[in-house]
Amino acid sequence: MAVLRDRPYVQFNFLVDLGTGNTEGADAGFQEISGIGMEVTVSEYRNGNSKENSVMKITGMNKSTDVTLKRGVIGSLTLYQWLNQIRNGDQNAMRTVTVMLQNEDHTAVVQTWKLLRARIIKHTSGPLSAKGTDVAMEELVLAYERLEME
Repeated sequence: MAVLRDRPYVQFNFLVDLGTGNTEGADAGFQEISGIGMEVTVSEYRNGNSKENSVMKITGMNKSTDVTLKRGVIGSLTLYQWLNQIRNGDQNAMRTVTVMLQNEDHTAVVQTWKLLRARIIKHTSGPLSAKGTDVAMEELVLAYERLEME
């Protein structure tokens, strides 16, 4: 599904599916997504009788980074309801969250990141200020077990 081209895509045309199949409407509208990534750890090992005075690097475990999503407070409780399922121990509450980057005219998805077995681990609202004029924001942090890109 990834669409290769010489000129990089801009970052501000993206869709988010929180595992419900919906990318339309305010519930799926996020201002910012950060931290999508993965890492493969390595272990160092060396035999005592090795001919080289250096260690071998052995491929270890895969780790996925936590992802942060930010949006304006819209009065929706769907994220809270999902978080409530998780904190009450519902093992079926894990979802596949999909982030799709679109081209400039919104006619095609050019890159997709799938966060498999994702769950909310943190939800923050605010800050709220009686003297401020900024939009009230909420922040959602997701942990997931595997990242796939298309």
